[in-house]
Amino acid sequence: MSGHDDNGKTWRNWVADLFSGEPTDRRELLEMLKDASERQLLDLEALNIIHGAIGVADMRARDIMIPRSQLVTVSIDSRVEDFLPTIVESTHSRFPVTGEDMDDMRGILHAKDMLPLALSRHTHEFDIKDHIRPVTMVPESKRLNVLLQDFRATRNHMAVVIDEYGNVAGAVTIEDVLEQIVGDIEDEHDTDDDSSIRHQGDGCYTVKATTPIEDFNEYFASAFDDDEFDTIGGLVLRKFGHLPTREEAVAFDGFEFRVLNADSRRINLLQLTREA
Repeated sequence: MSGHDDNGKTWRNWVADLFSGEPTDRRELLEMLKDASERQLLDLEALNIIHGAIGVADMRARDIMIPRSQLVTVSIDSRVEDFLPTIVESTHSRFPVTGEDMDDMRGILHAKDMLPLALSRHTHEFDIKDHIRPVTMVPESKRLNVLLQDFRATRNHMAVVIDEYGNVAGAVTIEDVLEQIVGDIEDEHDTDDDSSIRHQGDGCYTVKATTPIEDFNEYFASAFDDDEFDTIGGLVLRKFGHLPTREEAVAFDGFEFRVLNADSRRINLLQLTREA
């Protein structure tokens, strides 16, 4: 990369100009960073990570949690032969352990604690109560930046999310939070789930960019054409006309789409509101 921009400024001159006046708010800061990216002083991947790191302060546990209906749990009274197939089939690494019902959370069971059973013939001696870890409970309103600090301090990787009445609303993992900063962290076990559209209340929804337009139309009774694009992310990207960064928004056909998560290659997650 050249040491000069189109106006003949050196990189050092530009940096000096950049910080000669401090930004007065977050918008100005992000504009300065975007300008740095356009001048190729900051690559798009780094810009999106910075956007994500700043943005987690505005997001809460309820925005990214695995909803209650999709939690894979283990009963504290179940036998090994009852819950081991569930652990194997789900491919998860941590499982909330319940008592009398879903709202009676007793702890977290780690899949790695089951590994010794693979070589043991004495599974009847295994007592789940001896292996569960303490469960961390957080309110739906917990800010993600604070939650990430808690995860690091306690070395827990999962928290159970509760609503204002103390009932279990879902669960959130440290991976879920990190994905809001760096984009999707996919492994060989990741599969599409049924939570591509989530209602967050007050007419606000989060929508995965990979949601098929056909499913989107069915959910919102809309009539977007799927001849050119298969997913809602592709359609929104065309409306932007460029690869957007976090917090950029575009409105069309009665909806406003705001980018919640994107990387240098694609949009990952959108926030949707209906226009009045």
